[in-house]
Amino acid sequence: MNCPVCINTDLLMSERNGVEIDYCPKCRGVWLDRGELDKIIERSTPQSAPQQSHQQNYNQQANYHHNNGYKYKKKESWLGELFDF
Repeated sequence: MNCPVCINTDLLMSERNGVEIDYCPKCRGVWLDRGELDKIIERSTPQSAPQQSHQQNYNQQANYHHNNGYKYKKKESWLGELFDF
C-alpha cells in the first residue's frame, strides 16, 4: 500500500503488542486499520493509583525543592513501545 501523503512511498507494516501499525518511512505518518485505535485506547486507560499517605518522612521534606543535579527520568509507558520507530 502506498502512503496517502507521499503517494510514491510504500508503507511499512509493524506489529507491536498485537496492534498492526502501517507507517511511512519518508514522512513518518502512521496509519491504523479498523479497530486498532480502539485497542490502543482500551490499553491506555489509566489504572487506579494506590492511595499515598499524606505523612512524609524527614528526608522527603528536606529535599523537596532541591534535585542536587539529578535529572528525573520520565516513566515509560507501553505506548512508547508501539511508536519507537
